[in-house]
Amino acid sequence: MMVRHAFVTLVGLGSLVALSACSENEAAPVPPVRPVLSMVAAPQGAEAVRFTGTVQPRFSRDLGFRVLGRVVSRHVDVGQTVTAGQVLAELDPTTLSLAVRQLEAELAKAEAQLVYATATRDRKKVLVGHKVASQADLDTAEESLAGANAAVTRAHAALDKAQEQLSYTRLLSETDGIVTATSAEVGQTVNAGATAITVAQADIREAMVDVPDEMARAFKVGDLFTTALQVEPSIHADGRVREIAPQADAATRTRRIRITLDAPPPTFRIGTTVIASPQQITQSAIELPRSALLTADDRTFVWVVDETAMTVSRKPVEVADAAGETVRITRGVEAGTRVVTAGVNSLTEGQTIKLDPEMVP
Repeated sequence: MMVRHAFVTLVGLGSLVALSACSENEAAPVPPVRPVLSMVAAPQGAEAVRFTGTVQPRFSRDLGFRVLGRVVSRHVDVGQTVTAGQVLAELDPTTLSLAVRQLEAELAKAEAQLVYATATRDRKKVLVGHKVASQADLDTAEESLAGANAAVTRAHAALDKAQEQLSYTRLLSETDGIVTATSAEVGQTVNAGATAITVAQADIREAMVDVPDEMARAFKVGDLFTTALQVEPSIHADGRVREIAPQADAATRTRRIRITLDAPPPTFRIGTTVIASPQQITQSAIELPRSALLTADDRTFVWVVDETAMTVSRKPVEVADAAGETVRITRGVEAGTRVVTAGVNSLTEGQTIKLDPEMVP
C-alpha cells in the first residue's frame, strides 16, 4: 500500500510540473517576427554634384559725374579693361572753364590790391616814424592791408572750388577693373550723381551659383569648392563659400551661393560660365526618410537593425535639418548601418524582424 501511495504521489507531482510549464508558456508568448522596410545609411554623394554658375566681381562701383553737364566723349565700352585713374568719359567743360578764368582774374586783382596795401602800410609806418603822419593814418593802412589779405584768401578758395568743379567734368576709374555697364551716351545731359559707368573690380572674383534649397542646406560658409571653365574644364580654380542666401527664391526654390576664388587664372573673366563642385562633404552626415524618425521623451531616435541576430534596437540621433521628406542626421548613425524606415512607432526593443527581399534596397 505504501509503495502504491508513493507512485501516485510522484505521478501527481509530474502532472503539476507539466501544468506549471504550460502556464508559464502561456504567460510569456514569443513576440511575432515582423517584416520591416529598411535601408542602409550612406552619406550624400555631394562629390558628384555640379552646379553651373558665372564669374562675378565681389566689389563693383557705380561711377557718375559730380556735376550736371552734357557728355562730350566716352572712352570705354562694356567689357573693356581699365586701370585706376583712367579717364572714362568727359562733360562739356566750357561753362566751368569760364568760371575758373573769371576767378583767376579776381585773384590777380586781389593780389595786386594786397601789394598796394602792403606798400601803403610800409610808407605810412615810415611817415609815422618821422612824425609826418598820424597814428590814425597808420591804423587805417593796417586795416586796409588786413582786408587785402582776406580778399586774396577768399579769391584763392573760390578759385580752388571752381577748379575742383572743373575736374568733375572728367570721370575717372577709381580702381583697376572691367567695365560692366554704361548708361551715358555722347550728347546726353546727365545729372550730378547719376550712374554713368559701372566698373567691376577684377582682382577679387567670385563664382555665383544657384543651388536647390534642399541641397544648399548641406553647405556652410567656408566649405571648399572647385570651379572650372565650362568650355575648358582643365582650367580650374579653388575657392571657399563666402555667402549663402538665407532664404530660397520663391520662384525657383534655389539659394544663391557666392564662392570667393583663390588666385583665379586670367581666363576666369567676369561673366564667364563655370562649373562648381564641392570638394568634400562631412562624412558623418546621413540622409534618411522622415518616416525613419521616432520621437519620444523630447528626443529623436531611429531603429537600427542587427543583421546577424535579425533584431532591432533604438538609437538616439541628432538631426541637422529637414528638407521635404528627407532629414539630415549629423550624429548617431554611421555609414553602412541598416535603419528601419517605416512603422517605427510599433516596434519594441530587441524585437525580431525579417527583411523582405523585395523591400531590401
